[in-house]
Amino acid sequence: MTLADVERRRRWRLVLGGGDADGLAAAGDTTAELGALDRRLDDALGGLYDADPGARRGGLGSSAPKVARWLADLREFFPADVVRVMQGDAIERLNLQQLLFEPEMLEGVEPDVNLVGTLLTLKGVMPEQAKDAARAVVRRVVDDLTRRLEEPTRAAVSGSLNRAQRNFRPRPAEIDWDRTIRANLKTYQPDRNTVIPERLIGMGRKRRSLRDIVLCLDQSGSMAASVVYAGVFGAVLASLPAVSTRVVVFDTGVVDLSEHLDDPVDVLHGIQLGGGTDINRALAYCQGVIQRPEQTVMVLISDLYEGGNEREMLARARTLKDSGVQVVALLALSDEGAPSYDHGVARAFAGMGIPAFACTPDHFPGLMAAAIRGDDVSTWAGEQGLVVRGGAAG
Repeated sequence: MTLADVERRRRWRLVLGGGDADGLAAAGDTTAELGALDRRLDDALGGLYDADPGARRGGLGSSAPKVARWLADLREFFPADVVRVMQGDAIERLNLQQLLFEPEMLEGVEPDVNLVGTLLTLKGVMPEQAKDAARAVVRRVVDDLTRRLEEPTRAAVSGSLNRAQRNFRPRPAEIDWDRTIRANLKTYQPDRNTVIPERLIGMGRKRRSLRDIVLCLDQSGSMAASVVYAGVFGAVLASLPAVSTRVVVFDTGVVDLSEHLDDPVDVLHGIQLGGGTDINRALAYCQGVIQRPEQTVMVLISDLYEGGNEREMLARARTLKDSGVQVVALLALSDEGAPSYDHGVARAFAGMGIPAFACTPDHFPGLMAAAIRGDDVSTWAGEQGLVVRGGAAG
């Protein structure tokens, strides 16, 4: 048997698993036997995919350190994106939610958005000794997302805003030096190598933001990834002086988290994933805090399953739209595509001129820029290849 044949049998052995190599190891034939490293890999896979979900309720033994070692093996053998998939499988198949409460395990996981969603869902029953470790996991994911999303958001939103009205008697801190120099080039003094300005052009005194943004987040369990991304975007938008940002989360109640926007981790820890959905109550709250409808962009992030008064909710959405608010309904803000959603409400929104579609995090800065400019968001979404739901194309 050639070395290629031995390697092929080894790979099949790892794929098929099983103590007897699933028939690959004939009597006296040792070509399918695994070495020490392969046995560790096989044990890591077998602990997850050979387990009976009904019988292994605790999964991978009762010891959290053993789980941590198992996760360390996964990270050694597989790339990070594969590890995330396997973590998700483990949580689902082996009922590892309880083990997520152990700090030793939390320190060993490969953090991602879905894990943050799980931790936020469980935080209400998480013991004190695990909360610091859980917060550290959330921080790692938030910091990574901020690095990825902050600059595109700043560039897109800032580029879409008209600069404040200029004035010609600016205070020193308000002088727009680039425009002032260009406007006074005719007074350039070669001997002094300088420009003596005849007039100063200023940026204007921005007493108020140019646009108001309201992110209204459905915190039902199905929206976990969307809520994590939206919390990060909310904090980034709040750091832009040209816009005023408010983040409102809701289930059957409504909580305004705007005062926590200086730290997205605080925003996320103010969210309690799970529970019912009362979109009507959330829209009523937003309606009450919107002071400049024609200068306001409101993004409702929800699967649109209304647990409250649907007729009143639709009427309230129409009132917001008719008052001049630029309203957008995001069925999801994640990389996972459109979830299950209420098609009837999406169609009703479309009839009001409120677009409803799923959006990836990479598309969100462009969406906000288009909305701030007052563009037709449905047209923008179509140009990006995003399917607008509820209309003829949905």
